[in-house]
Amino acid sequence: MADTGASPLPSTPPARSPLFRAEQFVWLTARVLEQRLFAYHFLNGAPEPVEAALDAYREEDDGYGHALEPDLRGPVSQPLHVARALRVLDAIGRCGGQRVDRVCRYLTAVSTADGALPAVLAGQRGYPAAPFVPVVDDPPGELLATGPVVGLLHRNEVWHAWLFRATDFCWQAVESLEKSHPYEVEAAVAFLDSAPDRPRAEAAADRLGRLVREQRLAALDPDRLDAYPVAPGYAPGEHHFPHDFAPGPDSLARAWFTDEEMTRSLDHLAAEQQEDGGWPIRWRQWAPVVALESRPAVTIEALRTLRAYGRFVG
Repeated sequence: MADTGASPLPSTPPARSPLFRAEQFVWLTARVLEQRLFAYHFLNGAPEPVEAALDAYREEDDGYGHALEPDLRGPVSQPLHVARALRVLDAIGRCGGQRVDRVCRYLTAVSTADGALPAVLAGQRGYPAAPFVPVVDDPPGELLATGPVVGLLHRNEVWHAWLFRATDFCWQAVESLEKSHPYEVEAAVAFLDSAPDRPRAEAAADRLGRLVREQRLAALDPDRLDAYPVAPGYAPGEHHFPHDFAPGPDSLARAWFTDEEMTRSLDHLAAEQQEDGGWPIRWRQWAPVVALESRPAVTIEALRTLRAYGRFVG
């Protein structure tokens, strides 16, 4: 997290450094929200402008909409938008208080009978959405949607009645995983990294790491990507790497990979920065505006991961 106690005047990265090139890309292409997030993380920016930008996506039902998650367009609240909002609040140290209490009321209202969150509610029908995000009338609860939200709330010591059943759902879903795919595993890690029962989380993570290696879900050698299968339904070349599962060295998933494997992964991430200064998206690009809005957020996360592993100071 950025040190907001530093000078309020923005610092400028060295010209032509990876951070400088990324900054130019963000100012050129990003939404106001990602511009302010970049400033917060890397230019000594304050959290209040980020909160103000995030408020533009809030809905009357205390959810979030308006393509906060770019793959879902339109004004309706969706759990995936809420997950993105909570990630933003967590990143700036503001994931708590009345704002999050209201979010939990929204989560309670849209949860399934088992206390979990569907990925997409039926209200999305009639608005543009990624073709790989199905819209059905009675969507089931999914670990993919529930795990990251529950993990973030536990990470910030939020206590709300909604969390009890949602946490039980996540434990059951994680501990029963057999055949999985990278995004689902990453959602499980997001839950386990902050779940309050640490011995149970460590045991579940150990089992999950063996599953990842057995099913070859992580591309361990970026120079031999043809040796690693792409999960069904993913875009061609949509591989996931060790740093995707463990975006920081404190993640339980870091223990799944050797130092050499993580070094190769981070080298590959650093080399992915493109000529325009931004990082690419790997998932299926179904509309130009979605790619345009997604790349700045992907770029910020790439920089944060590299910084977490000591790859640069910024």
